[in-house]
Amino acid sequence: MAFKIFLDANILLDFTLKRDNFLVTKKIMECTVDGRVKAHVTPSIIQILGYWLNKAYGATKTKQILVALSDDIKIIDTDHHHVVMSLHSKITDVEDAIQYYSALHHQLDFFISSDKQLKKQSISVLPVLTVEQFLRQLED
Repeated sequence: MAFKIFLDANILLDFTLKRDNFLVTKKIMECTVDGRVKAHVTPSIIQILGYWLNKAYGATKTKQILVALSDDIKIIDTDHHHVVMSLHSKITDVEDAIQYYSALHHQLDFFISSDKQLKKQSISVLPVLTVEQFLRQLED
């Protein structure tokens, strides 16, 4: 069975903007396309991507990229209760807290992010892994 993962904005920005971690993030996207993992994001992640991609590529290409991503990545959301839970959590960054608790609500297996602070504030039920850590886990 495929792992269910949440892809944080920094991972998708590295991939779509071809930043320093592009080659590693490309591998995780290949795992998503070939079905080895089921990737998830929230609408907020799409909004974040849209903002930065529009600055880099313009509106038309941004929409093309986001539509292409939505073919392989499921967009999930959360409810009022889980947003409030996230605000009461020990995660200090509000955006990270909401993303993390959305992933918890949907019972995902891993939260993939390069955010070191989030990793420190996460709980064992939903581990925060870097792309490299997750790819090693996938190989085991």
